[in-house]
Amino acid sequence: MGSPSGPPFDPDDPDRERRERDTEPIPRVGPDDGPGYGSGPSLSDGPSLSDDAGFGDGPGYAGEGRSGRAWIRDPEAGYQPPQISEDELAGLRADAAGMAPRRVLPLEDEPSSLVARYLFPTERYRGEWKRHWIHLATPLLVGIAATFVLGYLSGFLAGQDVGALTTVAVLLWFAVMGWVAWKVADWWYDRFILTNKRVMVVNGIITRRVAMMPLVRVTDMKYEQTPAGRALNYGTFVLESAGQEQALREIKNLPNPNELYLRVVEEMYEPQAVEARLGKEADEAKADDGA
Repeated sequence: MGSPSGPPFDPDDPDRERRERDTEPIPRVGPDDGPGYGSGPSLSDGPSLSDDAGFGDGPGYAGEGRSGRAWIRDPEAGYQPPQISEDELAGLRADAAGMAPRRVLPLEDEPSSLVARYLFPTERYRGEWKRHWIHLATPLLVGIAATFVLGYLSGFLAGQDVGALTTVAVLLWFAVMGWVAWKVADWWYDRFILTNKRVMVVNGIITRRVAMMPLVRVTDMKYEQTPAGRALNYGTFVLESAGQEQALREIKNLPNPNELYLRVVEEMYEPQAVEARLGKEADEAKADDGA
């Protein structure tokens, strides 16, 4: 006879195995037994995992043991500057023959009072440059031409006994000379400035204008030299920034354009090397002063 609680036993019943599998009791799992960590017939037949599984000693967990905790940087350790080897700095210093890499001159250690007011405390000053003297070519030529022309005209009018016109010629000469002096003063206060974070142009006497561009925003930079610029060593810098209009794009008549270009590019792509070289130069200067 079959079981009173179910249908009679039939060895040829195709659904018998499914019913037995569905009615098999589920074993209890203890509260401390997580999936994949216990051992019993109800769990996977694969290899069991230990508490340290997946947290072996690797390059990012050295010295932290096998506890499985993520490595966290010590906040009190501070920023550690990159290590620059002597081989990397070898090409940046003078060799035994006294030959050194070309560099932009002059390179002051401290900004002038004209520039210092525009730098914030965490900014590292790299240098400032006035425009090439060719920037004054037009005003100087006008002043020289006015001196000859108006001087000759004043002498001619004085011989003609026309005192009023002579006075007008002299006043006109003073006006031209005043304009030339204004252009010279404007050239003197016009500076191109480089720091570790940005390039700047400061100009103007009465109305001051300050234009800047962060180095991280510069997408393209080039300089142009005409035949006269190559002969007299000046050029024009063109800065591009993500295709947007910016206050600082074209800077004309900068001296030593090739050296200045290399200095700006080095500041953009190798700031650690610049810091290392300047630090080495400062240490050598202190050693020379101490000696």
